Amino acid sequence: MPELPEVQALTDFLTEHLAGRRVVRMLPVAVSVLKTYDPPVTAFEGARVTAVHRHGKFLDLAADSGLHLVVHLARAGWLQWRDRLPDGPPKPGKGPLALRVALETGEGFDLTEAGTQKRLAVYVVRDPLQVPGIARLGPDPLAPGFDEARFAALLKDERRRLKGALRDQSLIAGIGNAYSDEILHAAKMSPFKLAASLTPEETHQLYEALRTTLTEAVERSRGLAAGRLKAEKKSGLRVHGRTGEPCPVCGDTIREVSFSDSSLQYCPTCQTGGKPLADRRLSRLLK
Repeated sequence: MPELPEVQALTDFLTEHLAGRRVVRMLPVAVSVLKTYDPPVTAFEGARVTAVHRHGKFLDLAADSGLHLVVHLARAGWLQWRDRLPDGPPKPGKGPLALRVALETGEGFDLTEAGTQKRLAVYVVRDPLQVPGIARLGPDPLAPGFDEARFAALLKDERRRLKGALRDQSLIAGIGNAYSDEILHAAKMSPFKLAASLTPEETHQLYEALRTTLTEAVERSRGLAAGRLKAEKKSGLRVHGRTGEPCPVCGDTIREVSFSDSSLQYCPTCQTGGKPLADRRLSRLLK
């Protein structure tokens, strides 16, 4: 799933390639991705893109018409930039293509989604806050005002475990399954430690790990073409998606805990005092 660093990189890429250019055609292929109907997606045709913003994991293309094209790539969605779009409209079918956006220059981009669980979402709105997911977002962890005191206040009464708290978009925007694993590994904390149980020293340690992990991921992705961002994300991950491999810090074997629709990875030596977490649902997890 694209998370804050990849969506920020896409935002920067699209700012360079879209700002000041006019959209001439909006070609939906999978109607299910359209989550709004008034205004219709075709209302974005003829508009000139003035800016590209990021809200958590949402992309926001602002136009001179006052409309916003908002995209959430979900788990398996992606944006594929094309220096030259194919001639003719795309053909509906069972392929990954969901929406094509054509510019007056002949360039454009495709929104695609792999797999059978179709969660890619596209909105055309007059105000980004009309998108429910954006309206519910918590603070951005890379915003200048997101200091350690604010982070501590968010966790003070949080009774969930750290893994779930970090992934909650209404608590902190933009962190998903992969970077929550990376942040907790960098902080040397169990994913199942209760957020409200952190000492001031542990809160500082987690805050520093969060800011450093996300900032470094953004910097690694800066300037990359859209098509290279997935590979960059994977290459930069230390524990997430690396079950069975040696921990790059201590050499212990990276372990996994599986859930119904996701999994987490961690290093026992670095994060849980050498003890493996129980890998079964509804188990009593280590703190």
